[in-house]
Amino acid sequence: MKKKLRSIVQYLLFAALAAFFVWLSLKDMDSQKWAQLKDALQRADYWLLVPVLLLLLASHWLRALRWRQLMEPMGYRPSKMNCFLAVMIGYFVNLGAPRLGEVVKCTVIARYEKVPVDKLVGTIVAERAFDMICLLAVFGLTLVYQFDIIHSLTSGKIDVLFRNASGQTSYVKIGSLIAGALVLFFLAKWLLGKFGHISIVQKVKGIALNIWHGLTSVKALKNKPLFIAYSVGIWVLYWLSTWFGFLAISATRHLTLVDALSVLAMGSIGMIVSPGGIGAYALLVQKTVAFYDVPALPYGQALGWLLWFGQFLSFILFGIASFILLPRINKKRVYEVTPNHSA
Repeated sequence: MKKKLRSIVQYLLFAALAAFFVWLSLKDMDSQKWAQLKDALQRADYWLLVPVLLLLLASHWLRALRWRQLMEPMGYRPSKMNCFLAVMIGYFVNLGAPRLGEVVKCTVIARYEKVPVDKLVGTIVAERAFDMICLLAVFGLTLVYQFDIIHSLTSGKIDVLFRNASGQTSYVKIGSLIAGALVLFFLAKWLLGKFGHISIVQKVKGIALNIWHGLTSVKALKNKPLFIAYSVGIWVLYWLSTWFGFLAISATRHLTLVDALSVLAMGSIGMIVSPGGIGAYALLVQKTVAFYDVPALPYGQALGWLLWFGQFLSFILFGIASFILLPRINKKRVYEVTPNHSA
């Protein structure tokens, strides 16, 4: 009962968080701005959602292949199609019940491929660890290729941390910041060791250990370059789908593939902080494209909601199709293996 109540509270918090970001995205809208947003969305080229959906579908397929590869060191080789359908069902469930989708997709494979659920949990951790590395790589590339823009935005805001009252570089401040970071690092390490028996500390250590185990689990893979290729391919397809989304709105068609890196990076944060990215994704995309002289209202907002809708639509369409196809495909597989089995 206590566990059920905790789950209900958790889902209510997720729903409240999503509602907050939607409100934050729309709070400054008046009747004129609503009319402008409606006009921008009406003028959008929705046919360009077709290549966006196809690119997202390809990324989901690569994700399924990568997940399947993580099961091979444990001695399991589930069918590629079952892995793909399980991934899409997981995405679909996550729209209504965040995090539950991961459990459901493991349950699907456990049911149809006889892989123990507890063994699949480690593969999910490994996936999340490498997705985090890929996201950090996207941020790194954004920093390299968009340095001028980032510098112009942060000039006078971050630089002041490293300068003295006369405007010159303060090596004392730099040294103090480095020393402070080191103190925080060793303090955190000491606290984790000293109070390791406390529940919250154990959870933090558990998360860190799971991420480490997820990263090191790749050592057991037979084809490590293929795993890396899958991981890079997934994010390249995300990147291309973002750029194709730019082409759907006239005011954002001038944005380049390089610009799509920063939108991908910030949009990914939105997908993490809000269930299904509702509100947060559109808001962060809107704020990001404003750096490239795209009017935040209505065009930045229209782009944000359009890109989010493309992902949402892919989860709905492919998720429902997966629910329908999964039992039918596996019924056919059973029939093929045991042709003399009576109806």
